[in-house]
Amino acid sequence: MNITLPPEGQPGHVRIGDVTTEAGATIPDVTVAFERWGRLNADASNVILLQHALTGDAHASGPCDEEHPTPGWWNGMIGSGRALDTDEYCIICTNVIGGCRGTTGPSSEHPDGGAWGSRFPAISVRDTVTVERMALKELGIESIVAVIGGSLGGARTLEWSLMHPDEVGRALVLCVGARASAWQIGIQSAQIQFIENDPAWHGGDYYATGERPVHGLGFARRVAHLTYRGELELDDRFGTAAQPGENPLGPMRTSDRFQVESYLDHQADKLAARFDAGSYVVLTDTLNRHDIGRGRGGMNDALASSTVPTLVAGVDTDILYPFHQQEHLAKNLGNCMGLETIESAVGHDGFLTEFERVDGIVRGFLAAEV
Repeated sequence: MNITLPPEGQPGHVRIGDVTTEAGATIPDVTVAFERWGRLNADASNVILLQHALTGDAHASGPCDEEHPTPGWWNGMIGSGRALDTDEYCIICTNVIGGCRGTTGPSSEHPDGGAWGSRFPAISVRDTVTVERMALKELGIESIVAVIGGSLGGARTLEWSLMHPDEVGRALVLCVGARASAWQIGIQSAQIQFIENDPAWHGGDYYATGERPVHGLGFARRVAHLTYRGELELDDRFGTAAQPGENPLGPMRTSDRFQVESYLDHQADKLAARFDAGSYVVLTDTLNRHDIGRGRGGMNDALASSTVPTLVAGVDTDILYPFHQQEHLAKNLGNCMGLETIESAVGHDGFLTEFERVDGIVRGFLAAEV
């Protein structure tokens, strides 16, 4: 088998042809961006598929450079002797369909000209798995040792285990539930509305206007970031302190800010500089559509049918995907390897920030007998 992969930590692209979505739309000539770390063995049987979260991408490990505006989102987890050991495994991370870092999405060129924009169809979590599987097969990879992901990546991991159980050796699902809750749909839909109500949105067709809906995207990010972090962490860091040089307690309401407001402004600006609003809308809607029970007799029947050995982990202070959702997964999965708790004041982002704990979980997951 002669498979040509890009250099480690550098972008690769594979064209997979036309994709038909779960809802019946067709996306022609889809390109999937990916990165890899470690050497693929002779029969392509040592692949671990890594799944990124909503605003992540295929760059899971490595520094910032001209090609990568942010450092790898799981830096330190991948490499020789690391939890994801590149001496043993070939780690592959794809950029999700609908994204904006090399895989076909709203900002990509439409076959009829211009950007896809409002013409880009809605994407379900199952669609993302279909695309990833097509990309792996195009690379000559027929099975994977493990699939690992958190948040949106965790939803994709769950669907991989249910859609293609004969191709997945084991699964590690972090910080997600079996379906989107009404609370999650509500707060995520509000984020979408922030963007769609920005005058620069132009119905999703802003790409040729010279404008970008950065204000709407910024508001969406502020709300989202509050769900990613923990209430205790933010209060410990900022409390009611004013931003230096500003006075939010003056006699009149002004633009002067508390420190936490400045922090959220910074997070909004960072995201707007690197991420496309159209992709944010598409992928947030993807999270709203997450429901492993759809068409499978409901959540519990779907979970009970799972045959892939699956380890579940969650953060005890997670606001976005509360720990009781991971408890529900572990209780009902047909082949559950166990439930791990990540104790952290950080909240949902704990699966990205609590390095030592997550490192131990990943090592134990891959070493366990199944």
